[in-house]
Amino acid sequence: MTTTAPVTIRDVAALAGVSQATASRVLSGNPATSPESRTRVLSAAADLDFRPNAQARSLRSTRTQTLGLLISDVRNPFFADLAHSVEQAALDRGYVTLLGNANESTDQQDRYLDTFISQRVDGVIAAPQGAGGGSLTALLERSIPTVFVDRTVEGIDVPSVTTDGRAGIREAVRHLAAEGHTRLGYIAGPQAISTARQRLEAYLEAIAESGLDQDPHLIFYGDFRSASGAAAAEHLLRLGKPPTALLAADSPMAIGAVAAMRRLGVRPGADVALVAFDDIEWFSLLDPALTAISHDVGAMGRAAVDMLLQVIDGHRPASLRLPSRLVIRKSSVRESAVQKSAVRQAPAESAGPAGPGSRNDTKQSDQKEQLE
Repeated sequence: MTTTAPVTIRDVAALAGVSQATASRVLSGNPATSPESRTRVLSAAADLDFRPNAQARSLRSTRTQTLGLLISDVRNPFFADLAHSVEQAALDRGYVTLLGNANESTDQQDRYLDTFISQRVDGVIAAPQGAGGGSLTALLERSIPTVFVDRTVEGIDVPSVTTDGRAGIREAVRHLAAEGHTRLGYIAGPQAISTARQRLEAYLEAIAESGLDQDPHLIFYGDFRSASGAAAAEHLLRLGKPPTALLAADSPMAIGAVAAMRRLGVRPGADVALVAFDDIEWFSLLDPALTAISHDVGAMGRAAVDMLLQVIDGHRPASLRLPSRLVIRKSSVRESAVQKSAVRQAPAESAGPAGPGSRNDTKQSDQKEQLE
């Protein structure tokens, strides 16, 4: 039986027609190489599927004590908090963290995962983009210990730490119904992402259970970024029959919605209720303070590190789903017991497909924060 010898830097240099020293400089990122040489070496490395240091992985007797962390968008406060939690938990266990920002892009995700492989990290915690494939597949084919956090990919069976958003969304819908709202506008995330799909499903179930208006024009598909939240709020509030409450599937889209409402002269809470998924520390400092579906991002990060270290040690831990809960603040509570006869509205436009790619409870009083 014949075996294929591992690809070496000598093979890359031979295919590129350069010296081993030149190939080494290119692959290590040394700028003292010509553009032509860099192009030839990188092309040869890709053709041979050569990854520096990856072949030596099975021969190491010691670990690098580094973990790779891939987050979806560093500008999203939720992921910034998650990165901090992972970093601190890893340091407590003797590991340093290499951070990669996918920027909600599979191409950028692949670049960082390739770097994690080349840097010989002991394991990877990832909030994955897309449907799998690319360097995510390469990571798993090399048996590099991996844990998913916040998001998962259908068909890829690795341990994960996620949030059960269903309970929090159900609480939010029941709360808004108790406040007298029947037409809720929902700002959904991109349906290629597991959390966006799960939150939309939970929302649809909750409005059906509460007997609220199921008009499909009340759903706007955003991209988990603030600009799409602003576009969603403007679109929904300009409908001929606009919603009296908005629920955003993540915090950046909620922030965008707040900005759009202010431009339109619509007051959160007083004119249109607003609820966000993901609670941010400074949401309570807004005027009015923003109602949010909260889950423990610190616990999520710590659990992901603990789970990954178990995988590194050869174990197979069970996946974990953390709870969510509604934190009620002024943005979803009417100013007075007397209901306004009409919601302040922007000029109406005809209803149509929304967004890119379109397609009482007695315990509530116990959940309310102080309404200052």
